Amino acid sequence: MKVVRAKPSSKEETGRKRRVRDADATMARILDAAKKEFAKKGLGGARVDAIAEKAHANKRMIYHYFGSKDELFQKVIESAYIDIRSAEQKLNLDHLNPKEALEKLIIFTWDYYLKNPEFITLVNSENLHRAKHLKNSEAVKVYSRRFVSMVKTILDRGVAAGLFREGIDPVQLNITIAAIGYYYLTNRFTGSVMYERDLMAKNALEERLKFNVDTIMRLVSA
Repeated sequence: MKVVRAKPSSKEETGRKRRVRDADATMARILDAAKKEFAKKGLGGARVDAIAEKAHANKRMIYHYFGSKDELFQKVIESAYIDIRSAEQKLNLDHLNPKEALEKLIIFTWDYYLKNPEFITLVNSENLHRAKHLKNSEAVKVYSRRFVSMVKTILDRGVAAGLFREGIDPVQLNITIAAIGYYYLTNRFTGSVMYERDLMAKNALEERLKFNVDTIMRLVSA
């Protein structure tokens, strides 16, 4: 005998959609609170109680949605990398000439670090844990491959136009672009003392960006 299932009423369907929206909103609040807590105190120092309080949630909900503090940190660090990789893809560099495209990418990287200081501290924390959380993220690997491919395309176009020299590894180039901004900002306090200048002053930041662009462009130029 065929069993005919009753279709959910419009009231039931509305209730289901509301529960989904509420769950999504709760998870978003938890992730935002967790990002700030992990960025400030690292994985070891962050407390689930503090994350729950800031997210206007409770510990039970955090464990229900994310499993454990480690799994929550994995989601946060994964989201951090996906956010920057997604933003890079939205730069639409293909329509620019190779030099303009590379300069725009260098400037974007610097500005992103300045506007998203949590990214740097989260990366520092994950390195302390030898990237054990990122190792489990296939999504981050996919996004990173797209980014490397994007940089390779810029380099290939530059070589074809006679602007860039041949044989530049896009991975090495990306590491260098990241490093010249990353090191400056992670060492801004000690650097300001050692070099007796405020490395975070407006003119110092502008000077540093100009130096970054000039350094990379000299590195790749034919």
